[in-house]
Amino acid sequence: MTYFPSLLIANRGEIAVRIIRACRTLGIEAIAVYSEADARALHVREADRALLIGPAAAAHSYLNIAAILAAAQRTGAAAIHPGYGFLSENAAFARACAEANIVFVGPSPEAIELMGSKSAAKKLAEQAGVPTVPGYNGDDQAPEQLLEHAERVGFPLLIKASAGGGGKGMRAVYHADEFMAALAGAQREAKAAFGDDHVLLECLIARPRHIEFQIVADHFGNVVHLGERECSIQRRHQKIVEESPSVALSPELRAEMGAAAVRLAQLVGYRNAGTMEFMLDTDGRFYFLEMNTRLQVEHPVTEEVTGIDLVQTQLAIAAGEPLPFTQNDIMQHGHAIEVRLYAEDSVQMLPSIGTLTTYQPPEGPGVRLDTGVTVGDTVTVNYDPMLAKLIVVGTDRAQAVARLRFALATFVVAGVQTNIPLLSAIAAHPAYTAGETYTDFLTVHAIADHLITPIAPPAEALFARALFDLVPAPSDLLPVNPWAMRWRAAHTPHTLRYVTDAGPIVVIATPQEAGAWRLVAGEHSAEIVVLRRNANKMAIRIGEQIGQAMLLETGLVWNGTLVNITPAPPLNLEAAAKHAGNDSDLAAPMPGSLIKVLVNEGDDVTQGQPLVIMEAMKMEHTIVAPYAGRVVRLPYAVGAQVAGGVILVEMSNENIEHRA
Repeated sequence: MTYFPSLLIANRGEIAVRIIRACRTLGIEAIAVYSEADARALHVREADRALLIGPAAAAHSYLNIAAILAAAQRTGAAAIHPGYGFLSENAAFARACAEANIVFVGPSPEAIELMGSKSAAKKLAEQAGVPTVPGYNGDDQAPEQLLEHAERVGFPLLIKASAGGGGKGMRAVYHADEFMAALAGAQREAKAAFGDDHVLLECLIARPRHIEFQIVADHFGNVVHLGERECSIQRRHQKIVEESPSVALSPELRAEMGAAAVRLAQLVGYRNAGTMEFMLDTDGRFYFLEMNTRLQVEHPVTEEVTGIDLVQTQLAIAAGEPLPFTQNDIMQHGHAIEVRLYAEDSVQMLPSIGTLTTYQPPEGPGVRLDTGVTVGDTVTVNYDPMLAKLIVVGTDRAQAVARLRFALATFVVAGVQTNIPLLSAIAAHPAYTAGETYTDFLTVHAIADHLITPIAPPAEALFARALFDLVPAPSDLLPVNPWAMRWRAAHTPHTLRYVTDAGPIVVIATPQEAGAWRLVAGEHSAEIVVLRRNANKMAIRIGEQIGQAMLLETGLVWNGTLVNITPAPPLNLEAAAKHAGNDSDLAAPMPGSLIKVLVNEGDDVTQGQPLVIMEAMKMEHTIVAPYAGRVVRLPYAVGAQVAGGVILVEMSNENIEHRA
């Protein structure tokens, strides 16, 4: 069924792509809008039509109501879907759409205004008989009066901005003498983010879970909830892991909370999709927090356990269709988990900017990816750094968790840092496995702290990286033949140096019979056969085990996991002065040819003395002595073709005056 001939999507990134693909299934023309920074973005490439609406700054593009409406009118769009964020909960935008005779895919402006204010929503919840957190929700905002109310509520408590969400304008206060400073900070932040410094006070619930209920409502008074999502694992009050169903809800509690969500939506006269958010304490008591009058980021987990496409449902409701199901029709099947993949430093939790040089999402049963980027796309400073949402589904929670771990382990991204290490650490933690997911999960278990400790790469990954340097890429039609390498002397050990997260590592590789290699790194050793190698991929056999490796500019992907391994920088004229008189080997900075050997084995040399010259990338590179010492070994002769990272000169700084 085609609900609208065309739909303009007033958003960008992952959610814009998600809506475009829903349009595809319904035969609706998908119209994208974009800023100057997004001219080549994925949502633009996926759309049927795309219009420029302004410069990179969101205030002049994705938040520019006049520009978006002008684009809709120019294209003749019948409806506008706001996605989430930006203008999705802006009552003025919804009203402007109505005035322009364009359908707004969402609730009425009045419902947005009523539920957009935490204070007003809390009062409505109380009218609907929905439990609310004890606190103060009044109009008197004088600091002295707020302090009096805070002392009445008791500490610890939360100061919360009445308008908006996302953790902005929120402060936890544990003692009365901290209150005034926290209040001033919360009000400043609320004013800057929402243009409204009104706050409310709430009792701080110890170790709660964050539970939300998805509701949908049509224009005929029918309201249905689609079950819950648990969103307790958050950082800086923003969700990063969501799942459905929650392990904390019994069927009776689920029915009670769902009925409360429906009751409140009915009181408001709500229509379209929305979410009622609750806190659940350790005694099983729940309290209303707020309503999000839009599609949620985490809506896919509800789709996966109910089989209901929420975007299509939104479009049907906006077109005036009645809900095609009743509450009795809604059943949850299996278990779904969603994690948000961000371009950010997992430890500092700061955005990471750059171009995606590799973007290899996981595949397999029960794995879904909603993404806004592909390889070659650029993450900029202009917008939220979320790259994708990874959703996994299992017949039960144990299977979903196992699939999540596998999917994260095989999700390869290079060019920017991501929070995959953080998400993997969460998924691997015993408390997560046990379902002990509270809002303080990250801090109680110090998840980010564990990521600071450098981890040595698997020896097999290190060996695979060395073989990329040692074994040339043949024609795809020919097998790997290491005996054909012109620069390799039979059974000659090759010394290669690498830099890893755990520090420098040396690999010794020795060719064996029948194309095998013997590799040693510290206490680890293995005999390896290269089964196939092309430009950047390799299959190897270690005993009975088969491994897959992919070479990147910044590291290596070993069996789906990104490992930071790069060749150690060579010691040259610039670096020599920085090195003390310790034993050191001198490596080729990159693949090339040896054009001059300026010394002989056994020669005594001085610090900075040129030793060999190689040519690579049409440039000459002079390798110099990092200290005064003796040339122990020269593995290669003039004319040899050498791999990047191989040792060109082996030296010793042993006291040469006392040597025989």
